[in-house]
Amino acid sequence: MPREFILFGVQFPTLLPLFLGCIVALLLVNAVFVRLNLYRQVWHPAMVRLCLFVAIFGGAVAWLYRA
Repeated sequence: MPREFILFGVQFPTLLPLFLGCIVALLLVNAVFVRLNLYRQVWHPAMVRLCLFVAIFGGAVAWLYRA
């Protein structure tokens, strides 16, 4: 996979759309967690959201840059 792509003559790193896609995935996971009241079971909901994003983004980057 190329490390960057060109859109309308502007060069973007591959991680940018991946980052935006992970934000969308996090919003979907967050909606499920809110609907199931899972955030009431944790001490710090914001920290759980951050950890979820890091896990989703890290997994996506590992998948993208696998050797």
